[in-house]
Amino acid sequence: MKLTPRKSNIDADDNVGRGMDFALTILLFLGIGWALDARFGTRPVFTIGFVIFAVVGQFVRMWYVYDAAMERHEADRRTQATAQPSSERAA
Repeated sequence: MKLTPRKSNIDADDNVGRGMDFALTILLFLGIGWALDARFGTRPVFTIGFVIFAVVGQFVRMWYVYDAAMERHEADRRTQATAQPSSERAA
């Protein structure tokens, strides 16, 4: 029995990585908006604008990533379906 923890590679394609990316991007844009508001004295204008921009951008990005993944899955299924002999498809 091994008592040392296993190393697991964190892939940016997994849900934890995507969630962290989502949160950190929004926090980054929140900070940029807050800094611009403090610099120009326009209290929540830039902060709200940058956060909305970040959230919308993240959802658009998630849509395109999801769409590309589904296209890959559909292409793989088409390839597998055409690669099977006709006798196996009938069964």
